[in-house]
Amino acid sequence: MDKVPLHDLLQQVRDCRICADELPLGPRPVVRISPTATVLIIGQAPGTKVHASGIPWDDPSGDRLRQWLQLDKAEFYDENHIAIVPMGLCYPGKGKSGDLPPRKECAPQWHQPLFEHLPSKKLTLLIGQYAQNYYLPEDFKRRYKTLTEKVKHGHELAKDIFPLPHPSPRNQLWLKRNPWFDEEILPRLRQQLHQSLS
Repeated sequence: MDKVPLHDLLQQVRDCRICADELPLGPRPVVRISPTATVLIIGQAPGTKVHASGIPWDDPSGDRLRQWLQLDKAEFYDENHIAIVPMGLCYPGKGKSGDLPPRKECAPQWHQPLFEHLPSKKLTLLIGQYAQNYYLPEDFKRRYKTLTEKVKHGHELAKDIFPLPHPSPRNQLWLKRNPWFDEEILPRLRQQLHQSLS
């Protein structure tokens, strides 16, 4: 079957109402993609601030992510180089401790058609447990059960996949407890990222 042209596909994504009745603020899919992008960022789902602005990672988590990547906003939001497609495209609502998990309908419906428009992709960042549980190889997930283990052993994966913790301010304690992340993982991340962007 022929793939849908990207312009038409993005219109279909924007018009998506699959789980509209379940979304407290209604649908507002947040996606950035271009066929020339060499880096793909798969995170969780937009929060309320991103839902309001329509700009992915437009919040304190995004500030920390850009710091990890050593990219300024202009570089980060240049969709000719960086595609951003979360696990859930819309804000899922509030849970007991933070936002609810990404809606399960999005990835099966939209990811593959969108990713077919990324022929130049060299690196995928899997940010947080939902992206990792969905996309990491089964044998790797069997070997490394926790997010901490997955991030620590990410160097064992193919060069084009990089698991990361979520850069949320809520993860401040995790970052304090795992100094190896700053010392070992971030330098490798930056090297792979800049190779993929160059």
